[in-house]
Order: sequence, then C-alpha cells, then structure tokens
Amino acid sequence: MHHILDDVRALLGRGEGLWLADGEGAAPAGMAVVGTSGSTGEPKLVLLSRDALASAAQAAEERLGFAATWHLALDPRYVAGLMVLVRGLLGDGVAEAGPDLATLRPREGRNVVSLVATQLYRALTSPGTTRALAAFDAVLVGGAALAPGLRARAEAAGIRVIETYGMSETCGGVVWDGEPLPGIGVTLGGASGPGRAEIVGRIGLTGPTLFDGYLGRPELTAEVLRDGAVLTGDRGHLAPDGRLVVDGRLDDVVQSGGVNVDLAAVRAAAAAVDPETAVLAVDDDEWGARVVLVATGGTLDDWRDRLRPALPAVCLPRRLVVVDRIPRGPGGKPDGAALTARVTRS
Repeated sequence: MHHILDDVRALLGRGEGLWLADGEGAAPAGMAVVGTSGSTGEPKLVLLSRDALASAAQAAEERLGFAATWHLALDPRYVAGLMVLVRGLLGDGVAEAGPDLATLRPREGRNVVSLVATQLYRALTSPGTTRALAAFDAVLVGGAALAPGLRARAEAAGIRVIETYGMSETCGGVVWDGEPLPGIGVTLGGASGPGRAEIVGRIGLTGPTLFDGYLGRPELTAEVLRDGAVLTGDRGHLAPDGRLVVDGRLDDVVQSGGVNVDLAAVRAAAAAVDPETAVLAVDDDEWGARVVLVATGGTLDDWRDRLRPALPAVCLPRRLVVVDRIPRGPGGKPDGAALTARVTRS
C-alpha cells in the first residue's frame, strides 16, 4: 500500500500523473488513469483529475460531518480503493485492513471503511470482525446492489451501513443511501436530439467529480459524457421521499462480488457446450448477484470445469438448476419470467 499511497500523495500535492491501470502507460499530469472493473470486453481507461478526486473526498467528508481515518480493504488500483486513499490523505489518515479484514482495527478518532457486499457478508460470519465493524463510524458498501436482508443483518449487529452508488467515471460512489453527495446532481432520462435516443429512467450524474474522458477513446467519451452529465448504464427512479432507487442495468451486465459479469458471454459459452441451457442472475446476499445456469443435467462442478476455458473465473456460474426442459416463448427464446420463477422455487 505504501508505494501507491506515496504516488497518490504526489498526484494530489504536485500534480504528478498516476497510472493505475493494467499494463504500461503514462498518465497525463494532474490525472490518475484507472481501469474499469469489468470482466469482459476491452477495458476502458478512465481519466480522473486530481480536482475531481479531491472534490469527491470533500463531498464525502461533508456528508459524514467529520474527518476520519479511512481503512483500505479494496484494491487501490480501482476507483473504490483509490478513493479510500484520497479521502484518507485529505482526512485523518489511512490504515490497511486487508481484503479479508484480518487487520481491521479502529484507530483513535473517527473511522470509516469501504467494502463490497461480499466482504460484508463474510465479515458477518466472524464474531470478531463483526464487532470490529460495529466500532466504526461508517461502513460504506458498494460495487453491487446491497441485498436488504444483508443490510438488516449488519445493522442488527450494530454496523452503521451506508450503501453507495457510483462508478469509475464519477470518482466512485457519489450517491449514498439514495441521496447525492453535496454538489452532485441526478438526472433521469437519456439525452435527446439528433442521434440521441431518449432512454426513460436512464440515470445520469452531474457535478465536479466527473471524469475527463476515456484515454484515447474520444468517441466513447462522447457517448457517455453529454451536456455535463455522465450517462450511466443503469435505470432508476425517485422514491416518494426523493431518494434515487436503482432499478437495474440497461444492458445485460450484472455486478457479482464487485465485478461486472456479462450474462450474454456466459450464455454463449454455455450454449456452445449444450444449446439447451439458459443463464440468469438472482439477488444474493454474498455476491450481490449470483449467476445461475439452468440446464437439463450435470453438476455445478462439472459445468464450471467445462466453461472455464471460455470464461474468466468471475463469470462462471455459482449455482445450477436442473430442469426437464428449458421454458421458451413463442419465438423460441428462453422465457425469462418462467426461468426466474423456476429458479426462485428451487
């Protein structure tokens, strides 16, 4: 951690460029370059200015109402971990907790830690780690939807949970428990105009924490960064109390354990082995979303072994449901509603 911590300090202080993405590269002065956490497709290199990073940290501190020691339990090469370092350097310091929270100990003063839902789920199986988290002033949880049951268990144990929503392009989570941080705006609906189809409910985010673009990909930048807003791949609505509710993805990508999983890629790999298969994702306390394979036979271990050559480990199904036949609609496509009902019953 110490090497990256020094590099982040140099970025914030002297404006030195910071390359955190995979491979070799040079970051422009005053910029951090981070890779997105997607597991399929060509990775995107996100340009985050030191001003945007500092603005995100300032907004977090303003929402919390105090400066804190931030405890690092996430990979600092990605935006969530990077923001822990930035918030800590501009706050009361940084401590290392480790991804398994083995060294998680609150320090004197106020303490905050950022986790993904999988880490919280596993922490609750350890009485010692649960007690340590309950001593923190705030436990931020992001990277995947937080199941209500998991949150209820954590809060019953005395853990002060804050669910965050955001992405690499916004310097991480900038909507906390449905409320934008100070200076952040939420829009619903796509950009209209020539060549810009309106997408009802598409979430957009505005404010000083937005990225400067994708390195070397101006066309992709123009698709996502429009009229001062980052247009996300998510759909949502406002609750009666004004809080943002994220309804789901616009596309077929789900987040499992904090990593994007392309269900279309999993379907293609499974169909290559046996066309009589279907793939879907269900809400899960541990993973946020659990990838489920529906097939007419086999075991989960056997299927994972057969799919491993074609898929990253994070995309392999974590559950198998065996059926007599795959329910299909009139057009021959798998019947999503019937599949969901079948998986829910099993």
